Amino acid sequence: MENTRRNFIKQVTAAGIGTAGLMAADRASAALKGSEMQQKKKTAGNDDGKLKFGFIGTGSRCQEHINNVLAIPGNKIVAVCDIQKGPLERTLQHIAKFNVPEPKVYTGSEREFEKMLNNEEFDCVIIASPWEWHAPMSVAAMKAGVPYVGVEVSAANTVEECWDLVNTSETKGSRLNIMENVCYRRDVMAALNMVRQGLFGEMIHGRCGYQHDLRDVKFNDGTRYSYKEGGELRIGSTAYAEAQWRTQHSVMRNGDIYPTHGIGPVANCMDINRGNRFLSLSSMATQSRGLHNFIVEKGGPNHPYAKINFNLGDIVTTMIKCANGQTIVVTHDTNLPRPYSLGFRIQGTKGLWMNDGNSVYVEGQSKPHHWDESDEWFKKYDHNLWSSLEAKARESGHGGMDFIMMYDFIDAIRNKKPAPMDCYDAAVWSAISGLSEMSVARGGALVDFPDFTRGQWIHRKPVFAL
Repeated sequence: MENTRRNFIKQVTAAGIGTAGLMAADRASAALKGSEMQQKKKTAGNDDGKLKFGFIGTGSRCQEHINNVLAIPGNKIVAVCDIQKGPLERTLQHIAKFNVPEPKVYTGSEREFEKMLNNEEFDCVIIASPWEWHAPMSVAAMKAGVPYVGVEVSAANTVEECWDLVNTSETKGSRLNIMENVCYRRDVMAALNMVRQGLFGEMIHGRCGYQHDLRDVKFNDGTRYSYKEGGELRIGSTAYAEAQWRTQHSVMRNGDIYPTHGIGPVANCMDINRGNRFLSLSSMATQSRGLHNFIVEKGGPNHPYAKINFNLGDIVTTMIKCANGQTIVVTHDTNLPRPYSLGFRIQGTKGLWMNDGNSVYVEGQSKPHHWDESDEWFKKYDHNLWSSLEAKARESGHGGMDFIMMYDFIDAIRNKKPAPMDCYDAAVWSAISGLSEMSVARGGALVDFPDFTRGQWIHRKPVFAL
């Protein structure tokens, strides 16, 4: 059994393992001046005014980012890095469709990204690698003097990694931005508009989560299905399947291992890191049944993977207490059959929005004790980023929110503004993973939330989507 377990871990992680306090004013000043390291990389005559982008990790998420970077005028891709041939070749073919120069390619060892960072000049590097590489690659990019670094979610897996992100951003003056696209979802931005205009009154409570049946993703060999008739169940048997690295987290960890899709939008509504902060959390996990049952159903009870002990509870529930009094419930649910939902509930003293059911209630404006359809409210309070960019956003991925996110990030880069979702957001939202694992291991014990801003949250002002 133990040998099977070790072989399983090797299979699902083979590619993932090899893939690719200063005050805020002081940090901003350092970023505006630029780093000496980046300045030394400049060569005469190569500045055409375009923002120079680099990409680490060239899977499907990278290709979506490339679509949006190249769809916005004034950008170019200088270099890409990945050690896997398949994704790298597909990404180069994808870039060629835009009729732009081919970027420089870095491939080889798992530290090849360091060569890219040290050899090239960038305005921004975007990291879309497996989770365990997000924090190390972000830190390396900031230490190399990259002015803006975009990192996919979650930005870190442990509390220590969260501190690494904050400390490096502060000391190097590099602006880290967590690429949390759900914060740019149209209904989420409209709800944020309603919060800021006082429709829901004072914020009291929030609910959110990542509720998504990922069984096919966790057992996927890069084809449409991860299993075939006759009992064959293949896990990460090709060189680019997400199961190679994602499933490993379900084997080894037990906590909310993917919190940012839900918590990011709720944190923005509650001004977390900007007048409010998370104080503590408590997490509990159910037993683990879903992944084992899936293997038995598709591969039979004697399949070798049926002997694997998956540590991740099927449903992990986390409650967070905020400094200004609010509570938030976050749910992680990826191992059981269910439709997709992030389960948003934004509730205040005058009303609330619940996205399951698309319902809004505003006291004094809604019919007493009856829900309104959220669509009518959201048309009225549509965010100006959406109303002005709808036509372009409609052509991009994830319903357009990917384009809106990239547009907002590029606007910050070009105008040397603070990152829309900065290192403190990346740390606080991502820290839920490590802290929830601690709490689950301690039977749901209350765990204190670090203050990654070192007291700055008291006077920091909101910058997201203003």
